[in-house]
Formats: sequence, C-alpha cells, structure tokens
Amino acid sequence: MDSLAKLYMVLFPLVLGTALIEGLWQSRTRVEGYDWKEWATSLGDVAVRKLLAFAPFGLAAPVFFWFYDHRLFTLSVDTVGGVLLLFIGLEFVYYWFHRASHTVRWFWNAHSVHHSPNRFTLSAAYRLGWLGKFTAANLFFAPLAFLGFEPTTVLVALQLNLLYQFWIHADWIPKLGWLEVVLNTPSAHRVHHARNPEYLDANYGGVLIVFDRLFGTYIAERDDAPCQYGLVTPVTTYNPLRINVDPWIGLAKDLAGARSLGEAWMFLFGPPGWRPDGKGLTTNELRAGVTRAAMT
Repeated sequence: MDSLAKLYMVLFPLVLGTALIEGLWQSRTRVEGYDWKEWATSLGDVAVRKLLAFAPFGLAAPVFFWFYDHRLFTLSVDTVGGVLLLFIGLEFVYYWFHRASHTVRWFWNAHSVHHSPNRFTLSAAYRLGWLGKFTAANLFFAPLAFLGFEPTTVLVALQLNLLYQFWIHADWIPKLGWLEVVLNTPSAHRVHHARNPEYLDANYGGVLIVFDRLFGTYIAERDDAPCQYGLVTPVTTYNPLRINVDPWIGLAKDLAGARSLGEAWMFLFGPPGWRPDGKGLTTNELRAGVTRAAMT
C-alpha cells in the first residue's frame, strides 16, 4: 500500500491546483464571479486538518486494530478478487458512515463543515473539518479490518475513494447519461449538497450510487428545482475555527438545557435539528412545512 499512499501524496497537490484553476476560470466567466473567501476557508481547513493528522486523540484507532488482531481471514489487495472485495465492502460501509453523518447529530457536527460552503465548487471537496477523529466515525470501517484487510490498507483505500469524489463537486458538469444509474456523479452530488427540503438526506454513495438506489435514498436532480447549496441555516462566516467549533458549542448548550436523559440522548444522537417540542429543523419537519405551505 506504500505505492498507493505515495500516489495520493502526488495527486493531492493536483487537486489543490485544479480547484485554483476552476476559481480563476469562474472569476473571469461568471457574472457573480468566484468567492475567493470560501476558497481560502477551504484551504485553511485542509491545512489545519493535515496538522491534526498527527494528533493522538483518534477514538477509533485502538478498536480498529483490535478488530484486525481478531480478524476472520487475512486478505490483501494483491489479487483482482481482493481489490474488488475491498472496493465493494468499502462502498457499502462508506454508505452507512455517510448516512449516519447526516442523520445522527454527533457525527453531523463534524461532517457539517463539509456542507458549510454556500457555493458548490471543487474547493468544497477538501473542506472536511478537523474533529472527525473525535467522533470515532472511522469505526464504521472497522468491519473491513475484522474481515481481514490491514487497517492502513483500508484507510488508504478510503482516501482514494474521497479523491474520486473531488471531481463531482462541480456545478458545471452536466448529467452523464447512463452513468447516473451506477456512479456517484456531479449531478447526484449536487443534490446531496443542496439544502432544498426536497433534496435533503440523499445520495450518500462514494464512487457508486447503487446502494442509494437499493436502500431508497437516491434522489435525482430536477431541472425545475435548482440546487441551493449550504446548510439549512446558511453559514455567514469565513472563519474556519468558527465553522468547526460552532456546532459543538450549540450541542453543549442544548445538553446543558436538557430536562432528562432522554432529551440529552436525542440531542446527541437524534437527527440534526431535533427539538423536544417537535418544532425543530429536522428533514421531516422541513418537508412537512413545505407540504403545509403548498396546501394553503
């Protein structure tokens, strides 16, 4: 896997350069120009995240390696079968990891950073936040180590999966015909990043879109419903520290005001936007509001 890690280190500077080229192109060709402050925010986010990669506070790592020590088999990517098994297995667990990152507030607090840009550009692809390790979200990938893949192999494969997703963060690439049935495309991912109530909580796939179709979370982009990007409550700051920390401050305030253990549990692990009075900003409540408005 050393060669794959080296490939990633070579390709990532190309990712940053391509995002820069997109910004230069759009600043010249679009009436609204290009939001260079958002570009700088994403760059600041990825820079700090690379520094934190050496931090020892990851909660999932010990469990990850425990699973591998008690693995069912010993698997590698030295064969075509091993590569395919890792690819499909990774896609499956990535789907559930990503779905939980949108439907469980504890995970969403870290993942919301990725959805904070109010424009959909290539630079949004690497705005992934600083505190993902703290949430232990990588535990979703531990079953692959239990199956028999070496943890470093799994994590490098995950990085390559995320590298694929770079190019789909584009609002200028059209629908891609029959590929929309199988792959996670720019069109499918535009829906995923949209804050329109009809588009929320959809299209969680990494490279493939087949698990969304299988589990009923696929929503196609519609010509009559242009995507509006960002969070349901749009972010108004370009400060990466605030974008990363504000969700956790909000959670701490909600926990401090919880009137029971049940409320505290829901604030931690219920859907983002949940409120005890049922008048929050969950996906179901937002869609119900749209339905009521349409009926009046």
